[in-house]
Amino acid sequence: MARYADRLLSEGEEVVLRVRQHWLALLLDARYPLLLFLAGLVLLFLSQNVTGTFRDLVGYATIAAIVFSLLWLAKTYLSWYSEDYLVTNRRVLKVEGIINKRSADSSLEKINDAVLEQNLLGRMLNYGDLDILTAAEATVDRYRMLNRAPQFKREMLNQKHELEGEIARPLPSPPLRAAPATPPPAAAPARREMSADEVTRALAGLADLRDRGAISPAEYEAKKADLLGRL
Repeated sequence: MARYADRLLSEGEEVVLRVRQHWLALLLDARYPLLLFLAGLVLLFLSQNVTGTFRDLVGYATIAAIVFSLLWLAKTYLSWYSEDYLVTNRRVLKVEGIINKRSADSSLEKINDAVLEQNLLGRMLNYGDLDILTAAEATVDRYRMLNRAPQFKREMLNQKHELEGEIARPLPSPPLRAAPATPPPAAAPARREMSADEVTRALAGLADLRDRGAISPAEYEAKKADLLGRL
C-alpha cells in the first residue's frame, strides 16, 4: 500500500532514500505514557491488599490509568510511524501527522548546505540532528534524531550535484536533415584547342602569377600541362 508521501511525488520524481526518526526518539516520546502504565500496574498490585470502598476507587483509577496510557502509547507510535523523511531526485520532503497531514519540502537546487550534529550515542546508534540550509543560510527545517542521518545528508548532496549537472548540461542539438541527393556531375566540356602564341602568352601570365605568389608551383605545373595539351 502506497504511503501518503508517495502521492505527493510529481511526474518523473523518484524516491532515492526513505527514513524516519530513530527508534530511540519513539522511546523518548513514549516515556510519560510508559511511566503512567507502570504506575497503573503498581496501583493494581497494591489494590490487592486494600479492602472496602477505597479498594474500588483504587481499582477504577488503576483501570483508567492503564487504558489511558495504552491509548497514549498507541498515538505516540502511530505519530512516529506516520512520519516520512524522503530524498528524491528533485527535493527533500518531510511528512508528518496521523489523520491531519503536514508536508514540508525543500528543492535540491535551493539547498546550500546541511549541518549534521551527532553526539557520542548518536554515532553509536547511527542517528543525528540535521539542519537544512538555503542559499541565504536560513534554516528550512530541523530533522530531530533522524535515523541514518549521515547517509541522508550524503544522498541529499549527491542528488543535488546530479540535478545541477543535468541543468548545466547543454540540450541535445536537433537531428540533422538528410542532405539532398547530389546530382550526377555534368560532363566536362571539351577542351578548346589553342595556338602556340596563345599558349605562350598564357604560360607567361601563369609564370608571373607564380612569381608573385598568387598561385602555388603545383598549380602552375598543373595548368601548364593543361595548356600544353591544347596545342
